[in-house]
Amino acid sequence: MAVGLLGSAPYLLDGGRSDASNGAQRPRSTVRVTPAPAPTPTQLRAEINVPSRGTGSFVTADAGRAKVGQGPRLLRYVVEVEAGLEISPAEAANEIADILAAPRGWTRNHAYSFQLVGAGAHHDLTVKIATPGTADALCWAGIHQDTKGEYNCEVPDGVVVNLKRWVEGSPTFDGPIHDYRALIINHEIGHFLGHGHMTCAGPGQLAPVMMQQIKGLHGCTANAWPYDKNGRLVSGPHVT
Repeated sequence: MAVGLLGSAPYLLDGGRSDASNGAQRPRSTVRVTPAPAPTPTQLRAEINVPSRGTGSFVTADAGRAKVGQGPRLLRYVVEVEAGLEISPAEAANEIADILAAPRGWTRNHAYSFQLVGAGAHHDLTVKIATPGTADALCWAGIHQDTKGEYNCEVPDGVVVNLKRWVEGSPTFDGPIHDYRALIINHEIGHFLGHGHMTCAGPGQLAPVMMQQIKGLHGCTANAWPYDKNGRLVSGPHVT
Protein backbone atom coordinates (compact mmCIF):
# COMPACT_ATOMS: atom_id res chain seq x y z
CA MET A 1 0.00 0.00 0.00
CA ALA A 2 1.60 3.27 -1.12
CA VAL A 3 1.92 6.25 1.18
CA GLY A 4 2.06 9.95 0.24
CA LEU A 5 2.17 13.29 2.03
CA LEU A 6 0.14 16.47 1.70
CA GLY A 7 1.79 18.94 4.03
CA SER A 8 2.00 17.02 7.30
CA ALA A 9 -1.07 14.85 6.65
CA PRO A 10 -0.34 11.22 5.67
CA TYR A 11 -2.71 9.33 3.40
CA LEU A 12 -2.90 5.75 2.18
CA LEU A 13 -3.80 4.51 -1.28
CA ASP A 14 -6.78 2.19 -1.74
CA GLY A 15 -9.77 2.52 -4.20
CA GLY A 16 -12.53 5.06 -5.27
CA ARG A 17 -14.16 7.34 -7.87
CA SER A 18 -14.44 10.99 -8.88
CA ASP A 19 -16.57 13.12 -11.19
CA ALA A 20 -13.58 13.38 -13.52
CA SER A 21 -13.75 9.63 -14.12
CA ASN A 22 -15.86 7.44 -16.36
CA GLY A 23 -17.21 5.56 -13.35
CA ALA A 24 -14.57 2.84 -13.09
CA GLN A 25 -12.98 1.96 -9.74
CA ARG A 26 -9.59 3.49 -8.97
CA PRO A 27 -7.23 3.39 -5.97
CA ARG A 28 -8.40 5.73 -3.20
CA SER A 29 -7.00 7.80 -0.32
CA THR A 30 -7.52 8.42 3.37
CA VAL A 31 -6.25 11.33 5.44
CA ARG A 32 -5.62 11.69 9.17
CA VAL A 33 -6.20 15.13 10.63
CA THR A 34 -6.05 16.82 14.01
CA PRO A 35 -9.14 18.54 15.46
CA ALA A 36 -8.72 22.32 15.51
CA PRO A 37 -10.26 25.28 17.34
CA ALA A 38 -13.91 26.28 17.21
CA PRO A 39 -15.12 27.59 13.83
CA THR A 40 -16.10 31.10 12.82
CA PRO A 41 -19.46 31.82 11.11
CA THR A 42 -19.76 31.03 7.41
CA GLN A 43 -20.14 34.10 5.22
CA LEU A 44 -22.63 34.57 2.43
CA ARG A 45 -21.94 32.73 -0.82
CA ALA A 46 -20.80 35.81 -2.77
CA GLU A 47 -18.39 36.77 0.01
CA ILE A 48 -16.57 33.45 0.35
CA ASN A 49 -13.08 33.48 -1.11
CA VAL A 50 -11.95 30.38 -3.03
CA PRO A 51 -8.14 30.23 -2.94
CA SER A 52 -6.57 27.87 -5.43
CA ARG A 53 -4.68 26.00 -2.72
CA GLY A 54 -4.79 25.87 1.06
CA THR A 55 -2.79 24.60 4.00
CA GLY A 56 -3.48 20.89 3.53
CA SER A 57 -4.54 20.59 7.18
CA PHE A 58 -8.14 20.30 8.31
CA VAL A 59 -10.44 21.56 11.06
CA THR A 60 -12.90 18.99 12.40
CA ALA A 61 -16.41 20.28 13.10
CA ASP A 62 -17.36 20.15 16.75
CA ALA A 63 -20.92 19.13 15.94
CA GLY A 64 -23.23 16.20 16.47
CA ARG A 65 -26.75 15.12 15.58
CA ALA A 66 -29.14 12.31 16.40
CA LYS A 67 -29.23 9.33 14.05
CA VAL A 68 -31.43 9.77 10.96
CA GLY A 69 -32.97 6.91 9.01
CA GLN A 70 -34.13 3.47 10.07
CA GLY A 71 -31.60 1.35 8.23
CA PRO A 72 -29.47 -1.26 9.97
CA ARG A 73 -26.36 0.03 8.19
CA LEU A 74 -25.44 3.02 10.37
CA LEU A 75 -22.77 5.31 8.96
CA ARG A 76 -21.30 7.76 11.45
CA TYR A 77 -19.49 10.66 9.82
CA VAL A 78 -17.42 13.71 10.68
CA VAL A 79 -17.04 16.89 8.64
CA GLU A 80 -13.68 18.59 8.15
CA VAL A 81 -12.89 21.91 6.47
CA GLU A 82 -9.43 22.89 5.27
CA ALA A 83 -7.86 25.27 7.78
CA GLY A 84 -7.97 28.97 6.98
CA LEU A 85 -11.06 28.97 4.76
CA GLU A 86 -14.04 31.30 5.19
CA ILE A 87 -16.26 28.31 5.93
CA SER A 88 -17.55 27.41 9.38
CA PRO A 89 -16.95 23.68 9.93
CA ALA A 90 -19.94 23.49 12.30
CA GLU A 91 -22.28 25.24 9.84
CA ALA A 92 -21.06 23.07 6.97
CA ALA A 93 -21.55 19.97 9.12
CA ASN A 94 -25.10 20.96 9.99
CA GLU A 95 -25.90 21.69 6.34
CA ILE A 96 -24.59 18.26 5.36
CA ALA A 97 -26.58 16.67 8.19
CA ASP A 98 -29.74 18.37 6.87
CA ILE A 99 -29.03 16.99 3.40
CA LEU A 100 -28.57 13.43 4.65
CA ALA A 101 -31.73 13.71 6.76
CA ALA A 102 -33.93 14.99 3.91
CA PRO A 103 -36.97 12.87 2.92
CA ARG A 104 -35.71 12.44 -0.66
CA GLY A 105 -32.19 11.53 0.48
CA TRP A 106 -30.48 8.18 0.95
CA THR A 107 -32.39 7.41 4.15
CA ARG A 108 -35.41 6.80 1.90
CA ASN A 109 -33.67 3.47 1.37
CA HIS A 110 -34.34 1.71 4.65
CA ALA A 111 -31.00 -0.08 4.46
CA TYR A 112 -29.15 3.08 5.56
CA SER A 113 -28.97 5.45 8.49
CA PHE A 114 -26.55 8.29 9.20
CA GLN A 115 -25.26 10.16 12.22
CA LEU A 116 -23.11 13.28 12.37
CA VAL A 117 -20.55 13.00 15.16
CA GLY A 118 -17.92 15.40 16.44
CA ALA A 119 -14.15 15.44 16.67
CA GLY A 120 -12.68 12.41 18.37
CA ALA A 121 -15.80 10.26 18.06
CA HIS A 122 -15.80 6.88 16.33
CA HIS A 123 -16.82 7.35 12.70
CA ASP A 124 -17.10 5.38 9.48
CA LEU A 125 -16.48 8.15 6.97
CA THR A 126 -15.26 11.72 6.67
CA VAL A 127 -16.57 14.54 4.50
CA LYS A 128 -13.78 17.01 3.71
CA ILE A 129 -14.21 20.44 2.12
CA ALA A 130 -10.92 21.47 0.51
CA THR A 131 -9.49 24.07 -1.85
CA PRO A 132 -9.21 22.99 -5.50
CA GLY A 133 -5.47 22.34 -5.20
CA THR A 134 -5.78 20.31 -2.03
CA ALA A 135 -8.77 18.40 -3.39
CA ASP A 136 -6.78 17.60 -6.54
CA ALA A 137 -3.84 16.37 -4.46
CA LEU A 138 -6.01 14.15 -2.27
CA CYS A 139 -8.00 12.73 -5.17
CA TRP A 140 -4.90 12.11 -7.30
CA ALA A 141 -3.03 10.47 -4.44
CA GLY A 142 -5.97 8.25 -3.66
CA ILE A 143 -7.67 7.42 -6.96
CA HIS A 144 -5.07 8.44 -9.56
CA GLN A 145 -7.65 10.73 -11.16
CA ASP A 146 -6.96 14.28 -12.31
CA THR A 147 -9.87 16.27 -10.88
CA LYS A 148 -8.60 19.39 -12.71
CA GLY A 149 -9.35 21.83 -9.90
CA GLU A 150 -13.05 21.31 -10.66
CA TYR A 151 -14.37 18.02 -9.33
CA ASN A 152 -15.12 16.17 -6.10
CA CYS A 153 -14.20 12.57 -5.35
CA GLU A 154 -15.01 9.60 -3.15
CA VAL A 155 -12.15 8.10 -1.15
CA PRO A 156 -12.08 4.95 0.99
CA ASP A 157 -12.81 6.80 4.21
CA GLY A 158 -15.37 9.21 2.75
CA VAL A 159 -15.66 12.19 0.42
CA VAL A 160 -13.51 15.11 -0.75
CA VAL A 161 -15.58 18.18 -1.73
CA ASN A 162 -13.96 20.82 -3.91
CA LEU A 163 -14.49 24.24 -2.28
CA LYS A 164 -15.10 25.79 -5.71
CA ARG A 165 -18.10 23.56 -6.26
CA TRP A 166 -19.37 24.08 -2.68
CA VAL A 167 -19.28 27.88 -3.10
CA GLU A 168 -20.00 28.43 -6.80
CA GLY A 169 -22.15 25.46 -7.76
CA SER A 170 -22.13 24.40 -11.41
CA PRO A 171 -23.10 26.13 -14.68
CA THR A 172 -25.36 23.15 -15.47
CA PHE A 173 -27.33 23.56 -12.23
CA ASP A 174 -29.43 26.72 -11.92
CA GLY A 175 -31.06 26.03 -8.55
CA PRO A 176 -30.11 27.43 -5.13
CA ILE A 177 -26.59 26.74 -3.90
CA HIS A 178 -27.93 24.57 -1.07
CA ASP A 179 -29.54 22.30 -3.66
CA TYR A 180 -26.27 21.97 -5.53
CA ARG A 181 -24.52 21.13 -2.28
CA ALA A 182 -27.16 18.43 -1.82
CA LEU A 183 -26.22 17.06 -5.24
CA ILE A 184 -22.53 16.97 -4.26
CA ILE A 185 -23.18 15.14 -1.01
CA ASN A 186 -25.80 12.76 -2.37
CA HIS A 187 -23.67 11.88 -5.40
CA GLU A 188 -20.48 11.21 -3.46
CA ILE A 189 -22.22 9.42 -0.59
CA GLY A 190 -23.96 7.36 -3.27
CA HIS A 191 -20.53 6.22 -4.43
CA PHE A 192 -19.60 5.40 -0.84
CA LEU A 193 -22.74 3.25 -0.64
CA GLY A 194 -21.65 1.39 -3.76
CA HIS A 195 -23.60 3.16 -6.53
CA GLY A 196 -21.87 3.78 -9.85
CA HIS A 197 -22.38 6.52 -12.42
CA MET A 198 -25.59 6.71 -14.45
CA THR A 199 -26.72 8.83 -17.36
CA CYS A 200 -29.98 10.47 -18.45
CA ALA A 201 -32.93 8.11 -18.93
CA GLY A 202 -34.64 10.38 -21.46
CA PRO A 203 -35.44 13.99 -22.38
CA GLY A 204 -37.34 15.90 -19.71
CA GLN A 205 -36.78 13.32 -17.00
CA LEU A 206 -35.05 14.01 -13.71
CA ALA A 207 -31.31 13.46 -13.88
CA PRO A 208 -30.20 10.63 -11.57
CA VAL A 209 -28.18 11.89 -8.63
CA MET A 210 -25.49 9.44 -9.74
CA MET A 211 -25.24 11.19 -13.11
CA GLN A 212 -22.22 13.47 -13.59
CA GLN A 213 -24.49 16.47 -14.05
CA ILE A 214 -21.61 18.96 -14.09
CA LYS A 215 -20.61 17.47 -17.46
CA GLY A 216 -24.02 18.13 -19.02
CA LEU A 217 -27.64 17.09 -18.52
CA HIS A 218 -28.17 15.42 -21.94
CA GLY A 219 -31.84 16.39 -22.01
CA CYS A 220 -32.58 15.64 -18.36
CA THR A 221 -33.64 18.14 -15.70
CA ALA A 222 -31.12 18.95 -12.97
CA ASN A 223 -31.85 17.06 -9.77
CA ALA A 224 -30.10 16.93 -6.40
CA TRP A 225 -31.86 13.96 -4.80
CA PRO A 226 -31.70 10.16 -5.10
CA TYR A 227 -35.50 9.85 -4.90
CA ASP A 228 -38.34 11.79 -6.49
CA LYS A 229 -41.21 13.40 -4.58
CA ASN A 230 -43.17 10.14 -4.79
CA GLY A 231 -40.37 8.14 -3.20
CA ARG A 232 -39.17 6.46 -6.39
CA LEU A 233 -35.45 6.06 -7.01
CA VAL A 234 -34.39 8.30 -9.91
CA SER A 235 -32.42 5.99 -12.16
CA GLY A 236 -30.95 5.79 -15.64
CA PRO A 237 -28.62 3.67 -17.76
CA HIS A 238 -25.41 2.75 -15.98
CA VAL A 239 -22.14 4.16 -17.29
CA THR A 240 -19.60 1.42 -17.96
